[in-house]
Amino acid sequence: MSAGLAPQAADMPAMLEVDGVTAAYGAVQALTDVSLQVRAGEIVTLIGANGAGKSTLLMTICGAPKPRAGRIRLAGEDITGQPTHAIMRRGVAQSPEGRRIFPRMTVQENLLMGAEALTREDPAPQMEQAFALFPRLKERLAQRGGTLSGGEQQMLAIGRALMSKPKLLLLDEPSLGLAPLVVKQIFDAIRMLNQRTGLTVLLVEQNANLALRLAHRGYVLVNGRITMEGPGRALLARPEIRDAYLGGGHG
Repeated sequence: MSAGLAPQAADMPAMLEVDGVTAAYGAVQALTDVSLQVRAGEIVTLIGANGAGKSTLLMTICGAPKPRAGRIRLAGEDITGQPTHAIMRRGVAQSPEGRRIFPRMTVQENLLMGAEALTREDPAPQMEQAFALFPRLKERLAQRGGTLSGGEQQMLAIGRALMSKPKLLLLDEPSLGLAPLVVKQIFDAIRMLNQRTGLTVLLVEQNANLALRLAHRGYVLVNGRITMEGPGRALLARPEIRDAYLGGGHG
């Protein structure tokens, strides 16, 4: 089932603009002249093989590493080179690859850590939103994060990211290492969140089949460069996408 691009979405302003960004780790160049756009209310996916630079792009958007060239704008405001904490406070939240929850903290404590940016606001409504998406979190509220299953930890990582009431949610490989049934629950929750709240999502994902079915639009990243873009379903139908990303276990 497709997420279903709303008729007005094409006319919505850009929530995220990445314009000609080049980034590197020391002498190793990871991104070269990358440009993409995520409009408000969209789910946009970035697909590519391991080592293509997908996670690096999300990290660059979040301020580390800083781009060596190009600009990054959030809701029209230039955030290029700003420190990570400042970018987070402007409305960006990330659920990182590998989940990276706090294993010795309880589910409730992990969620509250995600609410630090709310300063004077009551975190209870955001916690209820996380419980509505992932009821298992409410059942495990007093349990330590490190004792949760992989799927429950992924739910917690996404729930923690949502606690800051983000304008833009960055999801890095949410299906990694999870059973198919759990992956379906995660992707259904992402779709529901977007449809009910209009939250803007940039999704990095190796499972091209699921990602392109979920997303309104997609980009293909190869060796640090964007090589293709278009509506999710249109990209999914292209033979070169199917050969490269759906023929070797990605589907």
